[in-house]
Amino acid sequence: MILDASITYFYLGESLKKSFASLALVAVLALTACGGAGSTTGGASDSKTTHEAPKVPDLTGAWKQSNPNSEKSYQQASVTADKMTIEWVSDGGNTTSIYWVGTFAGPTSASEPYTWTSQRDVDATKSALLASSDATKEFKYEGGSISYKVSALGTTTTVNLKKN
Repeated sequence: MILDASITYFYLGESLKKSFASLALVAVLALTACGGAGSTTGGASDSKTTHEAPKVPDLTGAWKQSNPNSEKSYQQASVTADKMTIEWVSDGGNTTSIYWVGTFAGPTSASEPYTWTSQRDVDATKSALLASSDATKEFKYEGGSISYKVSALGTTTTVNLKKN
């Protein structure tokens, strides 16, 4: 009887071991499948929330006034590595007149707002009737826009330029 109980226990023990092994295998596979899906979702989530380091904005290129009073009359600018030229545009683009030619020093960090003071190029503007006579002009770059003050005929307005 003891031998019979031992054999029953042995077979029952083997059966339980196999059941537990099968159950453990199923549990591992289920967790791996869930974990794999969770990891993919988590990875996608992480890539969406992972922020790239902000880049230093490149302000060189062509710019156009985004807040004109008329579609046919506005300001446009050309920015190079060291020079900024701003023109009055009229007649729907058929006529341009120099407003500002001055120095430009681009940003060296990504922090905004970025402000700079431009020194007027007197030789390039001295014969331009619609050019600013200011020795310097303050500019600000923020949120993809360059802004500055323009005064003409006793009225001052802020011009906003967007990159073309």
